[in-house]
Amino acid sequence: MKQPELGKKISEMRKAKGLTQEELVELCNLNVRTIQRIEAGEVTPRSYTIKALFEALGIETKEFKNEPNIEINNTKLPWLYAGLAGGLVYFFLSYFEISMEIEWLEGALLQKTNFAWVKIGTLLTFSLFLLGLKKMAEAFPNKILKISLLLMIVFNAFWITIDLISLLGNSFFIEDYYYVKLASFGLAYGFMGIGFMTYKNLWSNIPQIIGALGIVAGVLIFSVIGALFGLIPLTLFELGEIGFLIWGINKIGRTSSPDSTFSSQVSA
Repeated sequence: MKQPELGKKISEMRKAKGLTQEELVELCNLNVRTIQRIEAGEVTPRSYTIKALFEALGIETKEFKNEPNIEINNTKLPWLYAGLAGGLVYFFLSYFEISMEIEWLEGALLQKTNFAWVKIGTLLTFSLFLLGLKKMAEAFPNKILKISLLLMIVFNAFWITIDLISLLGNSFFIEDYYYVKLASFGLAYGFMGIGFMTYKNLWSNIPQIIGALGIVAGVLIFSVIGALFGLIPLTLFELGEIGFLIWGINKIGRTSSPDSTFSSQVSA
C-alpha cells in the first residue's frame, strides 16, 4: 500500500477506534505533526513507524507484510548519491575519452597509457551512474528502463575491455570493430530512451523529454554516420538523467524520511 492510500487507511482505523490524533500520539510515542503528515499522505513512514501505529491501533502488521509498496526507499539513497557522483565525474571524463578516441582512430594518439586510465575511469564512473539509475528504476518501478540499464552496463564493460585489449596490445585494431561498437551503444541508448518514455504521471512530462532525447541520440549513434551529431542529444540526455537522479534523491528523501523529531522517539 502506498501513499496517500496508506495515510487514509491509518486515518480510517484511528477514527474507527474513536481516537483523536493526540490520543494516538500517547499510544505510539510519535508526535502530532508526524501523524498529521502521514495521514495527509505527505510522507511514507518507515517500517518501524508503521508497526508502532498498527500496534497502537490494535492491527496485526502481518496483514500488510506482503504489500509491495511499503518499502524503505532510504536504503536506495546511498546508491542514488553514488550514482549522481559517478554521473557527474563521468560527464566530464567522457569528453576526454571522446577526444582521445578520435585521436586514436586517426592514429595520432601518443599517450596510450593515459588513455587506458581514462577508459578505466569511464568504466567505473559510468557503471556507478547506471547502477544509480537502476535503483531509480526500482524505486519508481520501470522494467523496461531497468533491463535497458543492465544491457548498457554489459555493453559498456564489454567494449571498454575490448578497447583496453586493443589499446595495449597488437592482436587487433579499433577499426576492426568500431562500427559494431557504435551500433550497439546506439541500440542501448535508444532502449534506455524507450524506458524513460514509459513513465506516466511521474515528474510532470520530463521523463518523456529525457526519453525522446535518448531515442534520438540512440538512432543517430546506431546509424554510425550520424554519430557525431548524436553527441548533442546524447549530452542533453545524460544531463537529463543526472537531473532525474537529483529529483529522485529529493523525492525519496522527502517522502520516505519522517520528521527528525520522531526518528529518535521510535526504536527500530
